[in-house]
Amino acid sequence: MSVRKLRDAVVLMTAFVALIWILQVFNWADGYRLDAEFGILPHNLGHLPDIFTAPFLHISWQHIEGNTVPLFVLGVLAAYRGVRKFLLVSLIVAVTSGLAVWLFQSSELTVGASGLIFGYFGYVVVRGFFDKNLLDIGIGAVAGILYWTILQVAIPGTPGVSWIGHLGGLFGGVVAAWVLRERSTAVGAGAHGWTTGFGRPLRGGHSDNGSGAGNRAVPEHPGSRAASDLLRELEDKGF
Repeated sequence: MSVRKLRDAVVLMTAFVALIWILQVFNWADGYRLDAEFGILPHNLGHLPDIFTAPFLHISWQHIEGNTVPLFVLGVLAAYRGVRKFLLVSLIVAVTSGLAVWLFQSSELTVGASGLIFGYFGYVVVRGFFDKNLLDIGIGAVAGILYWTILQVAIPGTPGVSWIGHLGGLFGGVVAAWVLRERSTAVGAGAHGWTTGFGRPLRGGHSDNGSGAGNRAVPEHPGSRAASDLLRELEDKGF
C-alpha cells in the first residue's frame, strides 16, 4: 500500500463530496430544478446521458446526508490502489447502475450517489479475491461487516428507494473488480500469484522442474487487456 496513493484517494473523495454538497446548495436554492433536468427518467432517450449526472444530485438534505459518509469511506477504500483505476471503476458503476434504472425502473425520476456507493461496496468486498491480495481481502471483509446493512435497501419493494439502481451499481462494482484485476505475468510467481498487499509476493508456488513449465505466461482476456491499455493511456496523459 502506498501512502501517496492513500493521500490522493482522500483528497479525491474530499473534493467529490464537496462538489455534491455545493451542487446540493444550488439545487435546493433553485427548487430542485436540477433534479428534473439532469436526473434519470426511465425509457426517455433525452435523459439517457443523465446516467452520468444523476449521481451528483440529491432530492433533499436528508438524502445527501445519508449518502455522504458511506460514499466517502467506500470511495477512499476503492481509490487507494490508484486514482486512474478508481475513475474506471466509477465509470463502469455509473453505466451499470444508470442503465439498470433507465431500462428496468418505472417512470420515477431518479438521482443520487447510492448507485456509486453500492458499486464501491461491491468492488471493495471482492477486489482482493480477484487480485489475490490478502490485504485487500481483509479490508473488504471489514467493509462488508461495517456496511452490510446497506444491502437491505436493495431489497425489491423498499418504498422511495431505487433498489434497481442499487443492484445495478453492486453488479457494476463486481464486474469492475474482475475487469481491472491485477494479473501476474507468470504462473510460478509467488504462491500462485498471491501477495500480502505490501508489494511482497507470498513464498511458494510451482517449481520449474527444469522444463520452464513453472513460468508459462498466462493469456489475457481481451477485455482485461483493453482495460490495462486504457489505464496506461491515462497514466501517459498525467492522470
